[in-house]
Amino acid sequence: MGLKKYIARRLVYTLILIWFVLTLNFIIFEVMPGNPLEFFAGRPGSLTAEKVEELLRLWGYYDPWHVKYFKYITNMLTLQFGRSARTGRPVLEIISEAVPNTIVLMGVSTIISIMIGILLGVIAAHKRGGTLDTGLTFTSLITYSLPTFWMGMMFLLIFGLQLKWFPIGKVVSYWPQYPTGLPPPFLEFQIFSFTIRIPSIEEFIDRLWHLTLPAMVLVLFQYGGYLLLTRATMIEALTEDYIVTARAKGLKERAVLYKHALKNASLPLITSIAMAFGFMLSGAIITETVFSWPGLGGLTWRAIQLYDYPILHVLFYIIALCVIIANFIADLIYGIIDPRIKYE
Repeated sequence: MGLKKYIARRLVYTLILIWFVLTLNFIIFEVMPGNPLEFFAGRPGSLTAEKVEELLRLWGYYDPWHVKYFKYITNMLTLQFGRSARTGRPVLEIISEAVPNTIVLMGVSTIISIMIGILLGVIAAHKRGGTLDTGLTFTSLITYSLPTFWMGMMFLLIFGLQLKWFPIGKVVSYWPQYPTGLPPPFLEFQIFSFTIRIPSIEEFIDRLWHLTLPAMVLVLFQYGGYLLLTRATMIEALTEDYIVTARAKGLKERAVLYKHALKNASLPLITSIAMAFGFMLSGAIITETVFSWPGLGGLTWRAIQLYDYPILHVLFYIIALCVIIANFIADLIYGIIDPRIKYE
């Protein structure tokens, strides 16, 4: 089977999987017990019985399940996400405000974690059994097992409150000299209904200053997994005959490690990296909460606490969609990196 046919077949499977995820998401929220107005009405008696009935009919609570299902699928596929049950604001607007913050935090921390983890994993595998290998493995196990909320609070206590090197929360400082609280952007333009804002140099540095502590916590927590996985796959690859042959040809050890061993040991890493980027938009609920970072993780936690089902519907759908796309991309990369894999 050629690449085009493989991609076409995978696209069909992907569309079927998206439909399955949407159906499952619909069923989960339909079978949840309780009347939704129990969570939105506030104190008992704050809404009259007539008002309750009016709202339930407005929300389609009494519609047959197949009508609800068709409306749900249509709205999700056409990005008509409705409004928040708590604030009344459009869900798409609320999510679009949190997405850039999550992409910055999770993207930066994930990329740094992958780079550090793979580099140290290769070194540990090359020095396997030695003191350096033991130290790297032991350190990664410790940081990987420490709770992120504890690391976050320790960082805030030491670097934020005691040393005062970094701010203790938020994404950017408040600038009282400007009416909007932010300095004028370097560039601002609109794509469809979204406003893209490129900050000035001064604001960019300030955002990096706020990003440092939460990103450090996530890097310390994440890099150990990539280190251990890289070490395990590299140790297995370094015992293969082609590695002995490469060394017998007089190749430099760096070329043997990175060009031959790491390339052939990278398939499990690709899967892990794809899943990491797939779950990127799920955010980091604990870290974002500790550092008051207004991302999708914190938004998910608030939506769960406030029973804001419209936002949860969309968040679960977006996260599942990102994971499906990441797996699809990973399948294509397999064949590029390893020519032994055929598109069948």
